[in-house]
Amino acid sequence: MHPYNFLERILFLHTHLNKEKLRSILKGKTILITGASSGIGEQISYLLGDVSAHLILVARNEEKLLKMKNEIEKKAAKVSIFRADLRNQLEMEGLLTFIHQLPEGIHVIVSNAGISIRRSINHSLDRYHDFTRTMAINYFAPVQLLLAVIPMLRKNQGQIINISTVNALLLPFPYWAAYQASKSALDTWFRSSAPELNAMGISTTSIYLPLVKTPMILPTTAYQKMPVMCPTHVAKIVCKSMYTKKRIYRPWWLIFGEMSSIAFRITYEKCVTRILRKKGK
Repeated sequence: MHPYNFLERILFLHTHLNKEKLRSILKGKTILITGASSGIGEQISYLLGDVSAHLILVARNEEKLLKMKNEIEKKAAKVSIFRADLRNQLEMEGLLTFIHQLPEGIHVIVSNAGISIRRSINHSLDRYHDFTRTMAINYFAPVQLLLAVIPMLRKNQGQIINISTVNALLLPFPYWAAYQASKSALDTWFRSSAPELNAMGISTTSIYLPLVKTPMILPTTAYQKMPVMCPTHVAKIVCKSMYTKKRIYRPWWLIFGEMSSIAFRITYEKCVTRILRKKGK
């Protein structure tokens, strides 16, 4: 866990994880984690290594998954890995076949896989594929996966944890149209489905995160000096939700951002437009 500076300690309050409770609630259960080979997914996987559970790790990097399996299985957990690019329909179908062959089914699914992209509309005019590929992994793939496992989650009275972003609840920023549209689409789908899922006995948890220090943010140089959460800290928050069943996690300050998004929308949009015009000159 990278050490937080003073501002980060204020923005990202300490999370206490009751590991005994976690081990007790997850003993003998099967947890599927997408995007498991790096960042948040990797840290969740290692944190669950001390639990006597079956972890199914899904990602594109098979070599990394194998390394993680070898390390984690030195502890208490059993690990199955599945290399798949969830945008590829054949690979998705292979994963679904694997899941439906599990005798115990799935008890918890952590929907974490995703990509980020920052590009202005002016530089996107001939790059429609940026939008289709971003929607493919950030929206269509998780929806297809979740629809396929809902029957077994209902049987097991399981839980779905969606790793989302604070941007889904705030005014959208310029240059992030592809990313923010895809994350907002999944967030809206998940929130719309949640009452029906809860009525089936399936717990639903939305984790709204600010910037997290993962490989996904490295290409954006503007982020290098901004406050960022540590993925190990996020992993604690996610794992804690597995026994608290809390429906929403969001940073304490997000409520002020949401209110500002409503109160100052017109002012914000005018100011941003003015700034972008000046940059264009």
